[in-house]
Amino acid sequence: MKKSTSTSLENKTGRSRVLLATLAALVTAILILTAFILPAEFNRDPLGIGEVLGIKGLSEQPLVETVAIEKTKYHQDTVSFQLLPFEFVEYKYPLAQGSAVIYSWTATDTVSFDFHGEPENGPEGFAESFSLGQGKHEHGTFTAPFNGIHGWFWENRGASTVTVTLTTAGFYTESLKFRDGFVGTRSFE
Repeated sequence: MKKSTSTSLENKTGRSRVLLATLAALVTAILILTAFILPAEFNRDPLGIGEVLGIKGLSEQPLVETVAIEKTKYHQDTVSFQLLPFEFVEYKYPLAQGSAVIYSWTATDTVSFDFHGEPENGPEGFAESFSLGQGKHEHGTFTAPFNGIHGWFWENRGASTVTVTLTTAGFYTESLKFRDGFVGTRSFE
């Protein structure tokens, strides 16, 4: 009979442990639900922990846009400019806010450059620079932060003639060239 009592006691102890483990798991699940899931997913924070941890309303955060549908046709453009010593040129594209341009420019020698934009209805003479310096090349992607004209100013501060070649691809309808006091327009439509 001792064997039977011992087995019965072990079964009761085993069942107690399973019941206790199940209860502990249930309590843990409820705490996780209340402390983390409700604040992050449903913007309900009964314990105040979600706000402290910065996760309250996490699912309601705006998504980062990874696709931008363009209204303007896609175009490619390649132009070259010869710059005599101390000569400059500006070449720009009218872009809508959020429109992108992939660009690459090279020069046969060092030039001073300023990649900038002028807001559509901004103050007279105002321009915001995005990339500024001296060099023989630059390559990148640009997304217009505002409606306006965006592009490059290159100046040859050297003693010999320099050729600058620009290649772009993006969503623009025309280009503007500012040189020698004149503005030249080229349409891509």
